Amino acid sequence: MDLQTLKTPSLLLDIERVKRNAARMSERIKSFGAILRPHVKTHKCVEVARIQTEGHAGGITVSTLAEARAFAAQGFRDITYAVPVEPGKFSEAIELARSCQRLALITDDVSIPPALDEAARRAGLTLDLFLKVDCGLHRCGVEPDRPEALEIPRLICRAPSLRFAGILTHAGHSYHAPSHDELLGIARHERDLMKEFAARLRADGIEVPIVSVGSTPTITQVDHLDGVDEARPGNYIFFDAFQATLGSCRFDDCALTVLASVVHRDRARRKVVLDAGAIALSKDRGACELDPACGYGHVLDLEGNDLGPRVGSVSQEHGEVLVDDESLLDRLSVGSRVRVLANHSCLAAAQHSHYNVLEGGRVVDRWEIQRGW
Repeated sequence: MDLQTLKTPSLLLDIERVKRNAARMSERIKSFGAILRPHVKTHKCVEVARIQTEGHAGGITVSTLAEARAFAAQGFRDITYAVPVEPGKFSEAIELARSCQRLALITDDVSIPPALDEAARRAGLTLDLFLKVDCGLHRCGVEPDRPEALEIPRLICRAPSLRFAGILTHAGHSYHAPSHDELLGIARHERDLMKEFAARLRADGIEVPIVSVGSTPTITQVDHLDGVDEARPGNYIFFDAFQATLGSCRFDDCALTVLASVVHRDRARRKVVLDAGAIALSKDRGACELDPACGYGHVLDLEGNDLGPRVGSVSQEHGEVLVDDESLLDRLSVGSRVRVLANHSCLAAAQHSHYNVLEGGRVVDRWEIQRGW
């Protein structure tokens, strides 16, 4: 099957770039003396996870229990569920833990350790539980100087059916760093804050088995990871227009694109409309702080060369592209095809059921995406 006959919109995955990205991150984490526990939410695909974990311990990070179930069924037995667990998910998590060597959960709430301990006791299990730390994103997590930052680990350590797994954070605010210097500062702050907090816990008599950090922008920019045991980047395996604009990668490192067809051409308004809209690309605007014209994706030709225009607006199934170049507008007739490099590969991938795997410019395989909650 080739790109002229594939149904649109469809995901295209450049396997050579995937392997190159995996190898580069693998070597980087090893050079830091840390453990790589890749976040599989970017791709939700067993085949990609196997590429990421080759040569490592095999542990992964997930963002949904559906991901955890799917990956556990395919032999991944060391899983961290990196969303704070709430009581409605206790039963499902406990059942999943029975099929894993290790399922680690996270919390930032004082009510969870005693409640989870009781649920685990009734099930006859011992569960690993991390403290989620807020290092600046202010989405979830406990700031280290708050009373709960000591109280929660103490509660976990006193719970007979829980093990304190350590401390875990995510510097998601790095995605909006307005400069390389600020991004490097966020990466260093993430590392240093966690190292210092771990030292405080240990001084309080609390053993901290794992100090875990992770975001693709910070891991690609940080100068060392002294004091950190584990890194959990995810987006690096595909990268995207957002990461390339931030400087985490080059545009030719980006492995995921969306194949789309031109369904309408308006010469008077100098625009074309693609059959890839918000559902196919997502509505993430990208690194607007650095690129105000980021739109919803870069328009490429079928060989992956940037044609210049961006997807400027999206509705559910339509992506509108302004085309100032007359010769390009001539080329983009109804039925012609382009590839779109989306701003956020994680969200774009989650809109689709499978990847069309490209090697040498041709589709050579189909890999399923494990969606749902």
